[in-house]
Amino acid sequence: MMKQISAKSQSVIGVWLLFVVGICILLFTACNNTSDFTVKGVVSGADGQTMYLENVGISNVELIDSVKLTAAGKFKFTHKRPDFPDFYRLRLNNQKINFSIDSVETITIAADAGTFATSYSVEGSENCKAIKAITLAQLDANQAIGKLRKEYEDKHIADTTYRARIIETAEAYKEVARKYIYSAPMSTAAYYALFQQIDGLLFFDLYDRNDVKAYGAVATSYDHFYPGSPRSKHLYNLTLQSMKVLRAQRPVNLDDVKTTEISFLDIELPNLKGEVVKLSSVAEGKPVIINFTAYQAEWSPALNMALGEIYTKYHGQGLDIYQVSLDSDAHFWKNAASNLPWVAVRDPQSVYSQIAGLYNVKQLPAIFILDRKGNLVKRVDDVKNLEADVKAVL
Repeated sequence: MMKQISAKSQSVIGVWLLFVVGICILLFTACNNTSDFTVKGVVSGADGQTMYLENVGISNVELIDSVKLTAAGKFKFTHKRPDFPDFYRLRLNNQKINFSIDSVETITIAADAGTFATSYSVEGSENCKAIKAITLAQLDANQAIGKLRKEYEDKHIADTTYRARIIETAEAYKEVARKYIYSAPMSTAAYYALFQQIDGLLFFDLYDRNDVKAYGAVATSYDHFYPGSPRSKHLYNLTLQSMKVLRAQRPVNLDDVKTTEISFLDIELPNLKGEVVKLSSVAEGKPVIINFTAYQAEWSPALNMALGEIYTKYHGQGLDIYQVSLDSDAHFWKNAASNLPWVAVRDPQSVYSQIAGLYNVKQLPAIFILDRKGNLVKRVDDVKNLEADVKAVL
């Protein structure tokens, strides 16, 4: 008959068991929380070519490692795991496969050199699968917009048709992106979807009242789940700035300006070359027409024709024009403004332009006149009276 274990012995055994279990848990955790991640796989048809692993940061891309592929095409990269979810890419020639690293340890990718960026398969991460779907939607939109731009430049489609189809194409991408953004706003796929671009322009407009909701959803989730992440801080600041602009209600009332008592409010915006041009630099010692406009509007060609006649007639006497586009489509603006002889700039905030708000622009077109001393002397309500008003300041 076995002897009964004393209470003291039971206590000692209990402590020992807890210690052993604790050690096991620590060992298990250590084995399953490696400080590195691995991306491996096979790239066929790339014998002798070099593939690169790069970290895609907020504002720069950093080369991490490279491998020269053999006929077998096998590769393996191991790198230190980031402190917070981050983005990486494999680059082969000019083709790229984007992926993210969060809690996963190993990602496996299979691709062909010829269709490296579009027909690859990825295993080990649902977020990386989602990033592939988002990338394909973005590429489809880019190709469609490029085709539309060519048709427009060749005069095969009208201005209004071009604009409508551009908007439809961008919306098609955003419809795909929103599924990932709103279903899991804390995911790397949601963040990735938010920042896809075409020619340096975001599909999701920070100054669009509907699009900013997507920024808000991801910013709130990232701030909650990854409060110390640089991406969280960057996204939070972008969203906060956007909301401030949308909520800003500080217009300066210039409706009844008829005297030389009020000097103009300076404007600094990029021209067609991306160079920032100040209104003050244009207006130095000469009269200027300030025009807030939208090239996509039906009345725009007639307005520019009228401005062109006045510019040609009086430019020799010092007259200049500073034209501010509020078009949402930068490509349309660039095409339409490319042959204009005067200063053409664009405000990316579009209809939510703070500058237009400060000038109390309630409808387009809006026209103001500066005299040679830099005084805002007239708000022109009818373009038919513009020439007479210009003569008055000459």
